[in-house]
Amino acid sequence: MNLVLTRIDNRLIHGQVLESWVPHVQANCIVVANDVLAANPLKKLMMKASVPSRMRVEIATVADAVQLLLTSTLDSYRVLLLFGTPADALQAYRLGLNYQQLNLGNLHADAGKARFSCTVFLALKDLDDLKSLEEAGVSITARCIPADTERSWRQLIPGRREAD
Repeated sequence: MNLVLTRIDNRLIHGQVLESWVPHVQANCIVVANDVLAANPLKKLMMKASVPSRMRVEIATVADAVQLLLTSTLDSYRVLLLFGTPADALQAYRLGLNYQQLNLGNLHADAGKARFSCTVFLALKDLDDLKSLEEAGVSITARCIPADTERSWRQLIPGRREAD
């Protein structure tokens, strides 16, 4: 498994990923691990259609994506892994997908979420999931596009305590 970027972006595959991140990390395969998208054939088809034909695209449930990534099937690819939520990322980690870094991209506003940056809105459950990943040894940073300065996700939290 050659993960070149592991990112949470609730838009999943979109222009910013295809035009900025794919060339930046030289990915030739995108894996989307998200139960909601995997269960929607029309959205899945539309998302796959937006990707250039030279790239491999796999859209699966979190559990199925983990199983795929743990086999040798994608070993010859440079994989950009996308999660829709912090819960997806935590579930994949708990299912045995050992990744060391996680990029917070776009997590848009929704009911019960607070704004932490112009592109990151998190609910208390999201914060708990990110803390669990961090405690497991995952380095979590916020960076919308490659040209942005990478920051620790903890720097986004107002009144943060380093001991948290």
